[in-house]
Amino acid sequence: MTEGQTHISSEVLTALRKMLHANAELSGNEMKTRNILREFLALHAPSGNLSDIGKTGLAMLFDSGNPGPVILFRADTDALPIAEDNALPYASVNKNVSHKCGHDGHSTILCGLACKIHAYPIAKGKIILLFQPAEETGKGAVEMLADPLFENFSPDYVFALHNLPGYDEGSIVVKKEQFASASKGMIIRLKGKECHAAYPENGNNPAHAFTEIIQGIESLPEFSESFDSYILTTIVHASLGKPAFGTAAGDAVIMATLRSYDNHNMQRLVYNCRLIAEERAQDNKLQLSIDYSDEFVETYNHYEAVDIIEQAATQNGSKIIHLAYPFRWSEDFGQYTAKYSGAMFGIGAGKECPALHTGKYDFPDAIIETGINMFYEIYRSIFDKMN
Repeated sequence: MTEGQTHISSEVLTALRKMLHANAELSGNEMKTRNILREFLALHAPSGNLSDIGKTGLAMLFDSGNPGPVILFRADTDALPIAEDNALPYASVNKNVSHKCGHDGHSTILCGLACKIHAYPIAKGKIILLFQPAEETGKGAVEMLADPLFENFSPDYVFALHNLPGYDEGSIVVKKEQFASASKGMIIRLKGKECHAAYPENGNNPAHAFTEIIQGIESLPEFSESFDSYILTTIVHASLGKPAFGTAAGDAVIMATLRSYDNHNMQRLVYNCRLIAEERAQDNKLQLSIDYSDEFVETYNHYEAVDIIEQAATQNGSKIIHLAYPFRWSEDFGQYTAKYSGAMFGIGAGKECPALHTGKYDFPDAIIETGINMFYEIYRSIFDKMN
């Protein structure tokens, strides 16, 4: 066996991926997922030191005992509240919960990397493999960084990958600076006064403000000259009053997802949306409350880290695709690169692969080895550079 080979068979890794898929768990509930990963790693990569981190996270440390670079590789572990829409023999046993973003594959790739590092121990420095929960809600990375254990890691570099349907299978997708967008869920609540529908003058119906706020938020991207880069507003839910013809509405809720390529324009977008809601509420003498959810900062890729990724891809003979613009979707890996040098890259899942976050999607096992070899070559590139 040579260093170019994975230490463990593809059949074993595929079986692990399917087991993770069958036991998909939502963000913050990844207990069985962690147990599956822990058992696999303890059996196949026993030289690594396993530790729980956060509520449902898992970290594996390979420590050479000698000075050298500290490199962290992250995989996400949570699933989505989406029903399977394909007849898989390893379909999720949890109703309406499934791995439709490929985190089962990402975790399997990291396990394969653990097996390879176990087979070829590092001579200097440390490697940390972080199996992070709750990426889909944007809470997982924050939880990992807040754990005292993470302070002990103090990585020099952080790396992560994501599979990308629509790109050539096994291709490596890169971009310097912003790789994925900042996003935030905004929840606007209006409260007026409910009354009998026959006497609307006795109440304060938020319907007018409700309509104006939706129109105002939706129209913001039309005035993009007010912003330095791309912005997007999407109304995802709206409700007014009760489904009762005898009652005039007294309250309303508007939920919008706000997106921008970068943190600076996200701050401006939030400010503008909030200003629209405050003005309409004040004009209509309504009580207003605003909350936020699913908050993601931009995923910023550092130049040096992207150069390392490209070097690894070239060494592995992989096709490199350079993005012209950041992805519109968000990833909480940006929490790490806001503090440490690092980058996220994509691996093409195939042009015919169903889209992420859809019922038909399933992670393509053919790219597991590509992911392992990319991570391994990244670590080798850094170690070679520092020697």
